[in-house]
Amino acid sequence: MQFDLDSALQILERTPKTLNALLRGLPENWARATEGPDTWSAYDVVGHLIHGEETDWIPRARVILNHGESRPFPPFDRFAQFEASRGKSLNQLLDQFAAARARSLGELAGLKLTPDSLGKEGRHPEFGAVTLGQLLSTWVVHDLDHVVQVSRVMAKAYTDEVGPWRAYLRVLK
Repeated sequence: MQFDLDSALQILERTPKTLNALLRGLPENWARATEGPDTWSAYDVVGHLIHGEETDWIPRARVILNHGESRPFPPFDRFAQFEASRGKSLNQLLDQFAAARARSLGELAGLKLTPDSLGKEGRHPEFGAVTLGQLLSTWVVHDLDHVVQVSRVMAKAYTDEVGPWRAYLRVLK
């Protein structure tokens, strides 16, 4: 499927609602479950998504539109959520994510992107030249990747408890 901004927005708008429906009000044993050492919980993923709203997607889109390849993207700290989320409840993070995403989508609409805009290139510090269309496509896939991750982490909390059905549950493999 080719990137289409209207289709992409349908996913980007739903991610906060999806995570809210899945996670709001859950006890800590669900919210903080991980797959083991150095893995993320649902709580950590929501914090990471907030950080992305603040420092990644729209800021990088602006760099592409305003500077092209002449100014590389600033590095993205994939672990900033651990400090930024400290002391907050999962419900607070879900609210913060919904508000940040709404701001991002408002800013995205304000960019008044055209098909030509999507072909504009910027400079990623690791990948080199990337287009705005690739950045926005990645935003969508990044959301979906983390929705899958949250579901997988939560499912794995019951790995032993499902007994022999484990053989049929791909999420546990």
